[in-house]
Amino acid sequence: MANIYTWVYTVGMSTHPTPHSLLQQIAQIKRMEPGKLCVMRQGPDGPYYSLQCREGGKPVARYVPREEAELVASHTANYERFQTLVGQYVALVAAQTRAARQAGSKKKTPRRSSS
Repeated sequence: MANIYTWVYTVGMSTHPTPHSLLQQIAQIKRMEPGKLCVMRQGPDGPYYSLQCREGGKPVARYVPREEAELVASHTANYERFQTLVGQYVALVAAQTRAARQAGSKKKTPRRSSS
């Protein structure tokens, strides 16, 4: 719950993220796991869960004990948040890189020859 609150608070406070603020948010993520938590089937005592992901290009499913399902769900949410933040970071730095390159090319105007 603390990670969700931190994310909502920092995103709500920062309308224009900086590379530094995005890296700070990424550093706050302490546990993550790629994949999707799925209900395999319903049993007499409740659902059976699996974590589905890809490793080496192949689909993998791992059994998740019922008592760990909530924790694994938070870890997969953290991974999704990580991916979102990294995407934002890449987009922001790429835009800054393009802007700097464009500004540099505008400064280099050809010299006029004197007549």
